[in-house]
Amino acid sequence: MSNESAFLPFALPDVGEAEIEAVADAIRSGWVSTGPKVKEFESEFSAFLGDGLHAVSVNSATAGLHLSLEALGIGPGDEVLVPTWTFTATAEVVRYLGAIPVLVDVDPGTLNIDLNDASARLTKRTRAVMPVHFAGLAVSSTELEWFGSLNGLEVVEDAAHAFPASDGRLPVGAGTSAATVYSFYATKTMTTGEGGMIVTRRPEIADRARVMRLHGIDRDAFARYRTNKPSWHYDVVAPGYKYNLTDPAAAMGLVQLARAEQMRLRRQEIAAAYTSAFSTSLLQLPVPAAPGAVHSWHLYVVRLPEGIDRDAFVGWVAEAGVGTSVHFIPLHLQPFWRDFGDHEPQDFPVATREFSRVVSLPIFSSMTTDQVSRVIEAVTSALRHLGGGE
Repeated sequence: MSNESAFLPFALPDVGEAEIEAVADAIRSGWVSTGPKVKEFESEFSAFLGDGLHAVSVNSATAGLHLSLEALGIGPGDEVLVPTWTFTATAEVVRYLGAIPVLVDVDPGTLNIDLNDASARLTKRTRAVMPVHFAGLAVSSTELEWFGSLNGLEVVEDAAHAFPASDGRLPVGAGTSAATVYSFYATKTMTTGEGGMIVTRRPEIADRARVMRLHGIDRDAFARYRTNKPSWHYDVVAPGYKYNLTDPAAAMGLVQLARAEQMRLRRQEIAAAYTSAFSTSLLQLPVPAAPGAVHSWHLYVVRLPEGIDRDAFVGWVAEAGVGTSVHFIPLHLQPFWRDFGDHEPQDFPVATREFSRVVSLPIFSSMTTDQVSRVIEAVTSALRHLGGGE
């Protein structure tokens, strides 16, 4: 068995000296909370995605989803369609507002939200839909626009996995959805340590989110203290939250943003190496992006062939010194959401069936060629031993 020092974790952030120096410079500037670097990061991020977009930074994607729904007036008794195949944050923010997350099954190929199933779960109380671009594979912007328009729903995209990504028509975040929310958590495709970003074409949503991210105060600290006419006065216009990003985090984000395409291309190379290596195995491999589209490859999720026990597979690969994970335990199988919605496994047949088969392999942009080879060797060995090889 490999010793601990040689163990390859499932994910590591890709952070170098440029990020470290940028954070140090931000701290030296005296702005250790929200200040000029945050404004610069927001401006650069919106410009990266395209014209006419407003970007509002927050301290997590969870905060961003919460503020987006709040800005849309989602409240008690309203229903929001949420794929069961997601992290709990996507649904929990709906409950923050007293609204009801209505879980939806997923497509058997992509594991993205099944809009046909979503249609069957609509009621007179449905106000919004929150698709998740699972693993970095974009949900069709055309289908989202059509579904929202047809049913009179607001669309808030959970793009925690999907930067940068595109469906071939538009970059994720550049469409007509009410808001798109990104995550900059440590393991995401770019990181600020903790952090997130709301992107919207609607200035009223951006304005509301800016106020609500910092206690409902109508002026930020930068405007109050570092302008030619400083003013101590501010007005509390709403009962807000404490969701602001800091300048040191934004400084790291600016460096990561400049490297985003380089890091995406490295993830793409790793995904291509896995796909080539496992193409003759019995593994079900991830659905690739359509021609002209861009997959961010936040995750590389394989599905085990029938007859292979996942715990045995994960254990064998771990013995070879390689970490794996599972994305996700569907929400309808989690105790709280199961009981909250009185859900049964058969209510979501696709997610229930596929859950027992999925394993996420290591994929992060700082992976070396040797590390990629180690993963391939460990998986190949496990399949051969457990009966899922060529």
